[in-house]
Amino acid sequence: GAKLAIVDISENRAQTLASNIQATNAEAKGYQADAMDSKSLILVRDNIMRDFGATDILVSAVGGNIPEATVSEQIDFFDISQESLEKVVNLNLFAGAILPAQIFGRIMAENPNGGSIINISSMAALKPLTRVVGYSAAKAAVSNFTQWLAVHLAKQGFTKLRVNAIAPGFFLTEQNRYLLTDSNGELTPRGRAILEHTPMGRFGEPEDLVGTAIWLASDASKFVTGVVVPVDGGFSAFAGV
Repeated sequence: GAKLAIVDISENRAQTLASNIQATNAEAKGYQADAMDSKSLILVRDNIMRDFGATDILVSAVGGNIPEATVSEQIDFFDISQESLEKVVNLNLFAGAILPAQIFGRIMAENPNGGSIINISSMAALKPLTRVVGYSAAKAAVSNFTQWLAVHLAKQGFTKLRVNAIAPGFFLTEQNRYLLTDSNGELTPRGRAILEHTPMGRFGEPEDLVGTAIWLASDASKFVTGVVVPVDGGFSAFAGV
């Protein structure tokens, strides 16, 4: 198995997760860093290299949305502030893909064994979803950047350093729970519409992402680069009829 470096803006969260992993007899260590700050990422990269000696796999999982960048009964598209949209784009595109790829990718490119960079895209990147304007645009950019970087690295001769992305379907997370369920935990009209359009008829569970992540991280996908893999219960394949 892999030795895991857990990086989070919250040092407590990172160390708690690392401790939980250590309890399974796996090696892990938690680190604090702000993925929006390149200097912070450089520092944590250097600390990880000091502790582990190499970075073979990079999973860039930073992302999310905010109500202020979401069309609602209270906020029309024309009233969403530039600041709110920039915050969502910066979080998902820069912190969630570009900056980690620049800072960790530099040392990964120097590794003769190569490695795997895995970004997290979204269903919103495949077909823009209503209401989440900033998030949809940012995740579409993540998918585009994933393909661009995969080609760029391979053309530069780094053919063993692969770049791919996972596009999760609909999972009940803290960032979208307010859109999919009401205060009583019942499905909202949006939540019901999503399940009706998901052939497997349920929301995803975190464990549903594991197999795809392991495949992309391992040599089982050593000839795969520049792809965005949907893990969505069939949502993206269903035409609605």
